[in-house]
Amino acid sequence: MPENTLPGNTLTSLLLALLPAIALAFVALPAAHAATRTYQAESAALSGGAAVSTEHAGYTGSGFVAGYTDGNKGRAATTFTVTAATAGPATVGLRYANGTTATMSLSVYVNGTKIRQISLPAVGAWDTWATRDETFTLNAGQNTIAYRFDATDLGNVNLDSITVADPVAALPYEMETAFLSGGASVATAIGGYAGTGYATGFTTPGARAIRTVTMPAAGSAATTLRYANATGGARTLTAYVNGLKAGRLTLPAGSGWLTLTHTLALRAGLNLIGYQYDSGDTGGVALDGITVAGAGTLAARGATVPYTEYEAEQGTTNASVIGPDRAYLTQAAESSGRRAVKLDATGEYVQFTLTRPANSIVVRHIVPDNAAGTGTTAPLALYADGVKLQDLTLSSAYSWVYGAYPYGNDPAGGSPHHFYDEVRARIPAQPAGTVLKLQKDASSSAAYYVIDLVDTEQVAAALPMPADHLSITSYGAVANDAGDDTAALNAAISAARAQGKGVWIPQGTFVIGARVNVSGVAVRGAGQWYSTVRGTNGKGGFFATGSGVQIADLTIAGDVRYRDDAAFDTGIEGNFGTGSLVHNVWMEHVKVGMWIDSGTDGLYVAGVRIRDTFADGVNIHANVRDTRFDQSVVRNTGDDGLAMFSQGAAVTNCAFTFNTVTLPMLANAVGVYGGSGNRVEDNLLSDTVTASAGIAISTRFAPVPFSGTTSVRRNTLTRTGGYEPNWGAQLGGLWIYADTADITAPVVVQDVTVSDSLHQGLLLSWQRTISGLTLDNLTIAGAGTYGIEAAAAGSAVAGGVRVTGAASGGLNNLTGYTFVRGQGNSGW
Repeated sequence: MPENTLPGNTLTSLLLALLPAIALAFVALPAAHAATRTYQAESAALSGGAAVSTEHAGYTGSGFVAGYTDGNKGRAATTFTVTAATAGPATVGLRYANGTTATMSLSVYVNGTKIRQISLPAVGAWDTWATRDETFTLNAGQNTIAYRFDATDLGNVNLDSITVADPVAALPYEMETAFLSGGASVATAIGGYAGTGYATGFTTPGARAIRTVTMPAAGSAATTLRYANATGGARTLTAYVNGLKAGRLTLPAGSGWLTLTHTLALRAGLNLIGYQYDSGDTGGVALDGITVAGAGTLAARGATVPYTEYEAEQGTTNASVIGPDRAYLTQAAESSGRRAVKLDATGEYVQFTLTRPANSIVVRHIVPDNAAGTGTTAPLALYADGVKLQDLTLSSAYSWVYGAYPYGNDPAGGSPHHFYDEVRARIPAQPAGTVLKLQKDASSSAAYYVIDLVDTEQVAAALPMPADHLSITSYGAVANDAGDDTAALNAAISAARAQGKGVWIPQGTFVIGARVNVSGVAVRGAGQWYSTVRGTNGKGGFFATGSGVQIADLTIAGDVRYRDDAAFDTGIEGNFGTGSLVHNVWMEHVKVGMWIDSGTDGLYVAGVRIRDTFADGVNIHANVRDTRFDQSVVRNTGDDGLAMFSQGAAVTNCAFTFNTVTLPMLANAVGVYGGSGNRVEDNLLSDTVTASAGIAISTRFAPVPFSGTTSVRRNTLTRTGGYEPNWGAQLGGLWIYADTADITAPVVVQDVTVSDSLHQGLLLSWQRTISGLTLDNLTIAGAGTYGIEAAAAGSAVAGGVRVTGAASGGLNNLTGYTFVRGQGNSGW
């Protein structure tokens, strides 16, 4: 096959093969370079003891700026006035000298706002100059960039000049924010990149970048890759779409940034576009980003989802609305937004008008349990524009647990909770503007129905089997019967691994009675709404035992009815080795959605839905590295929605990004327990229930202590925090908790909003040391008690921390905790 082409030239043949086609543009064009300007420090505005000097050689211009000495700590500053042609991220290079033997630091302020503290390594002598590049977002026109010797800085450097490269307009889909593994990493050495950097390191097989893209409709899309190749000869990478190999790209050499346009066949909704150094490739290029014709825009925070959500209490109803109530063990407290609609009489309904077409529905509901705790099943009528479409079958078999932790299924234990479950169904296609109604008819036999929310979605046609896959039906699996298909799945996986092929799970439901081991093979289905693997008696799921695992386009429906950590199975678990991928998978009624274990290095999980578990939604456990859980929705878990647990070994450089996590019945929306250099960024987190925070950064459970920088950036926490009845303690929406060990490694909380927290907006506890904490642009609105409560030793740097509407006051400092206050704080 020629490079940059695929067999056949019709969309039909492409879909049958399920190969997202790459048709190549044959011209690689240089991209525009950013203009760069130099500004001398001696010409900047100097204050606080900063002064011009010529004592040391090697400077440019007419001198350099000295005076960043300990006597001027907290005062010395050099403020440059710079011009940017356009708004956006700009590369700023500071030329400095550090003749000490240690790394020093200054704080950088852009247009009066502190951006961050920067490190300035020693260069060996005072007449030796080095350049430190940083990326800052500038406005079009005039800006100020100030280097200040703040009280938390080390100072003791000299400044010569700065260079400012005009911002390059960001590409719609940047590669520095893509998932990178196998040696790929972010760099900034090549000037003129868009955004804040680019991807490099494509030098060995397995190096890859995977970029999420959203499309309003399926079809072929012209995709322009911006890359750099200064090797002097054409280089190659292999392209992937949604985990399937699409073809090899040839990237001609040239100067500066170049572009290459190819055509990809993409799905409606979320897609994964990947570029990988495969066997036979030559790599050696840098990737800046891609532009995809007709693509949509990913959500700024939280997951980009294919469905539309309707809160029942915001619909039209003739029934009663329960809540708002946050009291543990009440049905309202477990409802989204703490309110729901209760239908308890014939003729009562809740209805809403579709804003987008739909041919499927998900209803989050409560129906009563029975006296044995084994559940009841009852129909509920669904109408469209007044015409009955069908009955939905609602059940309490997978909800209602009782007693004390870990909670059983016997009503004699008392204290019922975990009331909700979900039902999903395909329905006749309905256009936007249709009024969908859920109604308790005379035949609706449950004593009552509580409706929390409804998700509607336009489900695409089933995916066809890709080339080079083996169907499990060829190995004895039978769809939609009661027979156990575990042996058939195992046989298909074994055969596929031996033949270098994938495993296909066709349309239908396939029953398994034990977990299925997977290594070195892809297992995929016809789509979340079409291919289902169903567990039995608490058992069933996929267990990774090595590298190169892919699980995609299917549903894992467990049979877990209460929590039993020792006996029951996880949806997807194990050591994924290197180069693994999980995407477009729906998991429900399992013990844990995903348990990602030691040895995993570079697993990417995206586009996943985890619902109605009895323990964690996701747990990244022990020695896991460079793994990212992204663009996914986790709802109604029995423990932490998302957790990183450094038990015995550190979770390292892992990330929870662009997820929506709501309604964990116990514990936190996100919990990070020790580890090194991990990130919680760009998530929407809401409605925690008990013993909970929205985000907990904690040494609870004796993890490996924190190291590196833990990043908590651009998250929105709504109605989080909770009461811990075992301790008699109130927990904050954002909780930094030094329990079994101090937290002294850097924790950066930046651009975070905490709204309507049940208790404190931010809680620092408990009587150990928390230092190295940075609070930057933290908004706390409507805390139930204090905006900030401190019950720890140590100190934090706080700038742009704003507290409003805290019922008990802005700050309750119980231990004399030190807040080093920068600019922009208010309300505390």
